[in-house]
Amino acid sequence: MDKLKRVLSGQDTDDQGGLAEAIDATSLGWGTRVKGFVACFAIGCLFSVLGTCLFWIPKKGLTLFAVFYTLGNIASIGSTLFLMGPMKQLKRMFEPTRLIATVVMLVSI
Repeated sequence: MDKLKRVLSGQDTDDQGGLAEAIDATSLGWGTRVKGFVACFAIGCLFSVLGTCLFWIPKKGLTLFAVFYTLGNIASIGSTLFLMGPMKQLKRMFEPTRLIATVVMLVSI
């Protein structure tokens, strides 16, 4: 849409490289980010609750619990990527003050 506006206003310049165009095309608006966060967090909570419920099934309950609870935790943590962006989230997770907590959390998953 922005490119159409530039063409119609006569300001169309092709000085952007392919990488800049790809970044512009893949950036999310704030509303989309919030929707992605809510959806991913809800799926994570659902998987965690489902894993807890499946724990009581005889013989295979422990395996099902481990799989669903782990997927739920990964989805819940991954939901914050929508709000901050993946690179900013990873940089903050591995700051010196948070490094020990990050390593412990990743190892325990």
